[in-house]
Amino acid sequence: MQERFDIVIVGGGLVGASLAIALDASRHRVVLVEAALPRVEAQPSHDERNLALARVTIDGLAALGVWKHAAAAATPIRRIHVSRRGDFGSVRLDCAALGLAEFGVVLPARELGRALLARLDECTRLVRLAPAELVGLDARADAVHMHLRTPEGERALSTRLLVGADGTTSFVRSALGIGTDETDYAQSAIVTTLACERPLDGQAWERFTDSGPVAVLPRGGHRAGLVLSVPSADAARIAALDDEAFIAFVHERFGWRAGRFSRPGARRPYPLRRTLAQALVAGRAVLVGNAAQTVHPLGAQGFNLGLRDALSLAELVEPASDPGAADVLAAYVARRQPDRNATTAFSDDLVRLMGNDTLPLRGLRSLGFAALALSDDLKRRVALRGMGFRGDVSARALAR
Repeated sequence: MQERFDIVIVGGGLVGASLAIALDASRHRVVLVEAALPRVEAQPSHDERNLALARVTIDGLAALGVWKHAAAAATPIRRIHVSRRGDFGSVRLDCAALGLAEFGVVLPARELGRALLARLDECTRLVRLAPAELVGLDARADAVHMHLRTPEGERALSTRLLVGADGTTSFVRSALGIGTDETDYAQSAIVTTLACERPLDGQAWERFTDSGPVAVLPRGGHRAGLVLSVPSADAARIAALDDEAFIAFVHERFGWRAGRFSRPGARRPYPLRRTLAQALVAGRAVLVGNAAQTVHPLGAQGFNLGLRDALSLAELVEPASDPGAADVLAAYVARRQPDRNATTAFSDDLVRLMGNDTLPLRGLRSLGFAALALSDDLKRRVALRGMGFRGDVSARALAR
């Protein structure tokens, strides 16, 4: 027997769960399909990454009722220091000097996952299937037909709109025949936490080097989050260094701006690749989050961009009599494409610009740092874009 739904969301990670919450009170019958059990430790995206959440993202999560479950674990970012080893000058952004309360916050992905699960438990209309794995689909003119594998056996569903929120290696994207454009940066990001000699008090650093960027993020008290980019060939060796050797390596790359580091936490390398879907929609189907675009973490735009996908899609499908109609999907593409193109291009361009050590580019970067450092107006524009105020911002994220 085939169960019929208006919207099926495949993937219960950070973006898929956010979309499901956004649609819980809609007129449509919605189901969230997730291969992992609904527990923090079972969900791969609920890991130790330190997420830098933009102001628009925080406001969007608040509008969804998620932020009340996450706020206590978040640490504000109030000052940002950006520099490049070997270049002259640096940029210092101070939210108080720019008339802003904060640029955003740092929140571990695990804590955001915990908050999303708590909010999902409060949903009253949403149907949740977990664990359930999508193993086949057939997209037709009137509906998408799916086969799921569950502990109880095979299950058949049909939907008027299929949402692929199933990550970088998306089964939905592949089954729909949507190709990808991929860039391997030949780097991995080692993510961990550190103890600091003194509290960071809202200070964040982004330090660019020939070997890749290093980000130090405030985590409250004397703890900091570290994102250390290294060549992929060296990632396993560096992650496996003993604590003393690892701290020495971090200081060699980052310096002593934050004082002395100690007591690093568990270390895990993440390969850095850009994966862009060649289309955002297909017949009665749409991709969001990492299934649509996985970007370099430089600039911290991954989840921020994915949440904007989810909020925009929710706004478009809620009033639609047919959420999978061609005009609804076309409107989604028109709305998201400018933000997607600009954000993914910015991330990629920044990686290439900051990783190039030729003399002309070093001079241009130094001039750029100087120009930005001297202009409060330019600093404010850069800060607002980084906070997510770009393009067609969801009404939910502007509600506060």
